[in-house]
Amino acid sequence: MAGARRWAGLLALLVLLAVVLYPLLWMLGTALKSPQEVVSNLSLWPQHLTWANFADGWNALPGITFGRFFVNSTLIAAAVVVANMVSCLVTAYALGRLRFPLRKVWFAVMIGTLLLPQHVLIVPQYVLFRNFGWINTPLPLIIPKLLATEAFFVFLMVQFIRGIPAELDDAAKIDGCGPYGVFRHVILPLSRPALVTTAIFSFIWTWNDFFTQLVYLNDPTTYTIPVALRTFLDSSGQNQIGPMFAMAALSLLPVFLFFLAFQRFLVEGINTSGLTG
Repeated sequence: MAGARRWAGLLALLVLLAVVLYPLLWMLGTALKSPQEVVSNLSLWPQHLTWANFADGWNALPGITFGRFFVNSTLIAAAVVVANMVSCLVTAYALGRLRFPLRKVWFAVMIGTLLLPQHVLIVPQYVLFRNFGWINTPLPLIIPKLLATEAFFVFLMVQFIRGIPAELDDAAKIDGCGPYGVFRHVILPLSRPALVTTAIFSFIWTWNDFFTQLVYLNDPTTYTIPVALRTFLDSSGQNQIGPMFAMAALSLLPVFLFFLAFQRFLVEGINTSGLTG
């Protein structure tokens, strides 16, 4: 009976894996199909491999290769990762450890911002950034992150910091550390799992973001990958589906490699109580 249950569970996992991987396999198969096969061949795998889709997609826009979009996305994603890690940790330390007037009120306000849809804020933000002259630059995508605007990550780090025993702070204070010393020598080293979790999700969300980047980036030289992929549908329609999926497949590689490199720390951040090392 136990063996039957184990095989049934394994079969269920395989079925679930097939359902999850099917869109990815379909995308890879379409990336290797010719324009004729895209509309005539409904099977998962192409009859004749068409590697030219990758070259055509890489040089689809006149005067700009797809490598430019990879560079733009990488720079923006890297800057957002660093900004979120620094600003959210400092803010979480203040809300989770320091004592100041209206601390609980500000924490409640911060949590309340999670209820605001992004589309409600986009118009006033656009007007503000236009007055700053930041439209068509990466600044609207990066600078707000320096102000700890990602309430989800602040909340995540606050809960993580609260799990670190306060006795460690007291021991550091006995050794002569002030608030900055406690942050530097106690909170920062023990917050590595939370920081890595923030970095992973910040990178993935920024890399895949389409709406915000479409609003602020109008010049093709500033496009990121999600915005650049949209241009395939505007140019030649059906004949560009193969190159579009080829570039979409390439755009998944950085996300996959980034997650693969830091997945151990992500699991550690989920399981740890704050006392690591």
